[in-house]
Formats: sequence, structure tokens, C-alpha cells
Amino acid sequence: MCLGIPGEVTELLAGQPDLAKVEVSGIRRVINVALLADDPPAPGEWVLIHVGFALSKIDENEAAEALKFLAGVGQAYADELAGLAQSRIE
Repeated sequence: MCLGIPGEVTELLAGQPDLAKVEVSGIRRVINVALLADDPPAPGEWVLIHVGFALSKIDENEAAEALKFLAGVGQAYADELAGLAQSRIE
């Protein structure tokens, strides 16, 4: 099962406009934000992430509700976090 998970943008990568650093449940990773080129996220904003791509911007309340739900999903969420922890986009 693959999930879309919320992440907070912490940094936009200089010279790489399609990449941003995000934090997801304590894990920091680089993701691709090219799908949001019409309205790119800024540091402090939240995005919904699937397979290393930001699919949409979401507000902080939506992110909190999604994280609460995902924590209740159990193993699927743990597997998604493990996959995120091992991923590398550079």
C-alpha cells in the first residue's frame, strides 16, 4: 500500500527549483516539487507527498488530521516512513 503523507517544507534547494527539503514525522528528505510549479511551496508550508513528489499543498490543519489518521493506520504508515527514510532524490 502506498500512502500520500504530509510533509513540511523546510528549505528550497538553491539552483534546483524542482527540489525542496521536507520534514515528515522527524525524517528530513529531498522531494520533487515540479508538479507544483504554478504555485510552488515555500518554507513553512505543507505538501502532500507520494513516491517522492509533492502532489498538492495542504494547510497545517489538514496535515495534522492526516498525520493523526496515518498514525492510526499502523504498519502501512510505518512502512511508508521506512521507505521515505531510505529514499534519496538529489
